[in-house]
Amino acid sequence: MAEAYVRTESHPDLPPPAGESGVVGWLRHHLFNTWYNGLATIIIVYLFYLALPPIVDWALISPIWGANSYKDCQFDGAGACWGMIDKRFGQFMYGFYDHDNRWRPNLAGIIFVIAMLPVLFDRLPGRGLATTFLIFVFPALGIALIHGPIDVQSMQTLLGKVIWALVFVAGAAVGYRAMRRLQPTLMTLGYGVSYVVLFLALVAWGFGVPVIETSTYGGLMLTLILAGVAIAVSLPLGILLALGRRASSLPIVRLLCVGFIELIRAVPLITVLFMAQFMLPLFLPEGTNFDNVVRAMVGMSLFSAAYMAEVVRGGLQAIAKGQFEAADSLGLNYFLNMRLIILPQALKIVIPGIVSTFIGLFKDTTLVSIVGLMDFLQIGKTSVADTKWLGLQHEAYFFVGITYFCFCFGMSRYSIYLEKKLHTGHKR
Repeated sequence: MAEAYVRTESHPDLPPPAGESGVVGWLRHHLFNTWYNGLATIIIVYLFYLALPPIVDWALISPIWGANSYKDCQFDGAGACWGMIDKRFGQFMYGFYDHDNRWRPNLAGIIFVIAMLPVLFDRLPGRGLATTFLIFVFPALGIALIHGPIDVQSMQTLLGKVIWALVFVAGAAVGYRAMRRLQPTLMTLGYGVSYVVLFLALVAWGFGVPVIETSTYGGLMLTLILAGVAIAVSLPLGILLALGRRASSLPIVRLLCVGFIELIRAVPLITVLFMAQFMLPLFLPEGTNFDNVVRAMVGMSLFSAAYMAEVVRGGLQAIAKGQFEAADSLGLNYFLNMRLIILPQALKIVIPGIVSTFIGLFKDTTLVSIVGLMDFLQIGKTSVADTKWLGLQHEAYFFVGITYFCFCFGMSRYSIYLEKKLHTGHKR
């Protein structure tokens, strides 16, 4: 029997139809995919057409840049009176920080941004070195630059209690687990005590610069300090609380974590700030006194940690039970299972929730004005109370709103970038 052979020829892929690709395709699939979405798009575009031209003309085309008071902006056709922002720009950025020493927070901010770039983006080298620097060196470096030398003698009692607390925790861990873990526990304790000693030595030295009291901190600098410290503390603390609540085998640890989370989440941030201002000194050793900025940092960190714990716990619950069983089958202990297998998956799932918590925390820094701190928004409020700039609320709040939008939008976009980078599933 003669066999029939069918000859097939390969053809190059044909381009998609014009209506399915490019700008037209994007508009068709995202804005005009249904009749009601198309109608909503037309209405929104029309509203933007009505609102944007006057705003652009007021803010960019017809503003007054060199005004010395609000009277210089009172004439027909005048737009925004940006002279107020120009004349008080230093207060918006630094509060009442000493003018001749403003290079110090600037230098600290530049160092922080340079060190963060390798951590945030894979294409830049030196991620491990930058991470180590940010964790172990920059906290003391930032305090020494921005504040100056700190009197460590007044903190000796507190330091002694911290060291004894570390010894107690290490001893409890050794007794509960096994004596064979004595060497790693002692090494961890030694590293912790060494870090505390080196940290205090660096902040006590303070590079020889003059001390700038925290009562002069304000503006965007104070907002960034409060938000940065609260974010840096709340994420690891929230992870520990989530693990203690869901995965701890010790009932007392689980009860303490549940009690802390539910107590903090049951009260508003304003209450936590007031408690940090008036009740925190009662729990400190006699002679130890933290100023308002440090108390606000403690209150915001604890408040955010409780919410972060619930976000992380949601990620842990989303992990399939088979992942825990597979991790146990590898013969790893609890800490290695969590660090290498479970937590990376859980944190990847809840990236949107984590960043949303960070954005909310950044905006909640405006509440510290209730306890007497001059944050970025409060500087704007006091600026328009000046008799030279009466009636310029629109300019002040517009400037503050745009600044908050830039920071929050940047965090949101980086969250989307991180989700796409860590997405390991199959896409259609």
